[in-house]
Amino acid sequence: MLVCSLVLLVAVAAVRISSRSGLPSLLLYLGIGIAIGQDGFLHIKFDNAELTQVFGYAALVVILAEGGLGTKWKEIKPALPAAATLSVVGVAVSVGVTAAGAHYLVGLDWRQSLIIGAVVSSTDAAAVFSVLRKVPLPARITGVLEAESGFNDAPVVILVVAFSTKGPVDSWYLLVGEIALELVIGAAVGIAVGWLGSFGLRHVALPASGLYPIAVMAIAVSAYAAGALAHGSGFLAVYLAAMLLGNAKLPHWPATRGFADGLGWLAQIGMFVLLGLLVTPHDLLDDFWPAIIVGLVLTVVARPMEVFISLIPFRLPWREKAFMSWAGLRGAVPIILATIPMVHGIEGSTHVFNIVFVLVVVYTLIQGPTLPWLAKALKIAEDPSEATDLGIESAPLERLRGHLLSVAIPGKSKMHGVEIAELRLPAGAAVTLVVREGKSFVPGPSTMLRRGDELLVVATDPVRDTAEARLRAVGEGGKLAGWLGTDGGTGETGRTRTHH
Repeated sequence: MLVCSLVLLVAVAAVRISSRSGLPSLLLYLGIGIAIGQDGFLHIKFDNAELTQVFGYAALVVILAEGGLGTKWKEIKPALPAAATLSVVGVAVSVGVTAAGAHYLVGLDWRQSLIIGAVVSSTDAAAVFSVLRKVPLPARITGVLEAESGFNDAPVVILVVAFSTKGPVDSWYLLVGEIALELVIGAAVGIAVGWLGSFGLRHVALPASGLYPIAVMAIAVSAYAAGALAHGSGFLAVYLAAMLLGNAKLPHWPATRGFADGLGWLAQIGMFVLLGLLVTPHDLLDDFWPAIIVGLVLTVVARPMEVFISLIPFRLPWREKAFMSWAGLRGAVPIILATIPMVHGIEGSTHVFNIVFVLVVVYTLIQGPTLPWLAKALKIAEDPSEATDLGIESAPLERLRGHLLSVAIPGKSKMHGVEIAELRLPAGAAVTLVVREGKSFVPGPSTMLRRGDELLVVATDPVRDTAEARLRAVGEGGKLAGWLGTDGGTGETGRTRTHH
């Protein structure tokens, strides 16, 4: 318990180092695992690949659930066709090109080459966005990358399991049919569980607010289990169920997001530290150059081909395609999937695991810190000072049938200079408190709002959505928002984020 608690504290402190250096936190967590492993300070010997795989799957379910809960439907909806194509057609291209490179350039047999090609074809959104906190991107890029990472786990897992089964590999058309069937079943189960769960939580009043986050995570995990039991893709099921729950306006949502975020961090820390323990550093030397060569083929040839071929029908600018080609970071998923052939006892599976481990670490070190620079060089990074989105957080007041809306006015928001009366909030909603430069006061009708103000708005249940839409509209269009056609909706002028 002492070792585990100290590891957690060091890992939490490492997040600050990660945010300052631009390195994904996964590398620091892997480093902690290696440091306490058999070649490290504590000489802890751990070689249980099966336990690592089980824990890794459980951690991936939690991470996908947390990612789905934070996915905004209005931002990801336009990106779904492109992400789905990347997750199916793109994975096929990536597996084929990478496997050919591993076979002809490194000399691996075709089974090992196909396993490596499948394993490293899954991208990791957590790794991508952990290095892009300070570089805001257009919603269509983040939407495609996030949805791709949520969707491509499913076909990749099916391929890795198929290639890791002893005996002849199924024909390609059988694999395609199996992937399609599992995706359809997983999607159906995820949508059903997510809809039923959100309906139940909206209509059943639990006795304590702390029970809502537990219920939400339990519903998300049950979607994975139900999808797997139905012989579908559990990973797709949990992602879709969590996304439905995340967009359902559930009670006590800020607490739920905080709880899920904490669980996601805990899952990442545990998973990466365990993977660091599993690897034996002195055995990696022999596989270093094969990993560099395979990674070069993947990064320079396979990933760009995957992106440019898959996105031909969508007519995206070449700059965005180039960025997405370089932003295909590999994180936890490939290393977890590399344990599958080890569990199945495939010949050379340790060799495959070492190659994948080195590839992920080296190319994350190269790609991660350069992503913000590339976004600026390609001129696709948005200026954060130009953001006019309002941060609105809602806390329900069940017994009073009302809501408290906490509104933050960002820089360059057109709400600056608007008087309280000019907000024209619907009857049943009112600004009750303003916090300005650390001091709070009750505003009057003529109080003029400024950038950096924080408002507390009380709204009755029937007008809660109308009040929020009106606030967003004024933030985008100023006091004349209603006349200018800005309605706080989800069009191009109304893209909003919710901060918790």
